[in-house]
Amino acid sequence: MKKLLLSVLVFGLFAVAPMEAQLTKDQQKQRKEQVSQQRKALNSKASKDARKEAKKFKKEGWQTTPGTLTLEKQLDRSMMMQMDVDQSGYPLYIMGEAMSIGETYDAAKMQALELAKQNLAGQIQTEITALVENTVANKQLAEEEAASIAETVLASKNLISQSIGRVIPVVELYRDLPNKNKEVLVRIAYNHNMAMEAAKKIIRKDLEEKGNKLHDQLDEVLGW
Repeated sequence: MKKLLLSVLVFGLFAVAPMEAQLTKDQQKQRKEQVSQQRKALNSKASKDARKEAKKFKKEGWQTTPGTLTLEKQLDRSMMMQMDVDQSGYPLYIMGEAMSIGETYDAAKMQALELAKQNLAGQIQTEITALVENTVANKQLAEEEAASIAETVLASKNLISQSIGRVIPVVELYRDLPNKNKEVLVRIAYNHNMAMEAAKKIIRKDLEEKGNKLHDQLDEVLGW
């Protein structure tokens, strides 16, 4: 299993090689450090907290699909990614989780992934709304202007969800229900900066279409 996972990791490195030249030296160094940490994680034992949480999941009937990381490893990776921060100390990833039930595993998984993306979009909405409210408190934006942006943010959840690119599957579990249906739980991750950038584009486009000039000052007002 470890050899298979390392092979996938090596393949991933070759797949991103063309992009490597576009990265700065600091970014290249950061990427190499992340790969090194991932390799160490594959060969190390899961943390005590991850093992404790895995025990609880197993007691509730959850299990992993063949060919995936062990439950303990998946939860350990999830915890590590939740604590991961960028060079400025801000969260590197935004995490989304959802469960769904279906007659088949694939149907339940597909629905759970969509719900998890909606969860991500909701978190982005909340964060942007807080930023807008902060600009009012700091008198950088009038209440009427803030209300206009907030209205656009509230109406953009589905568009934000659709704009989210390829997510990182972190946890994928399932359990069999008494009626023979499958219940699937997924936990996904997405780069925080990429998520906010996608949301910004959607909000700016909507404001432009409404003829609202606030789109010109979004970067300054929201600190992006």
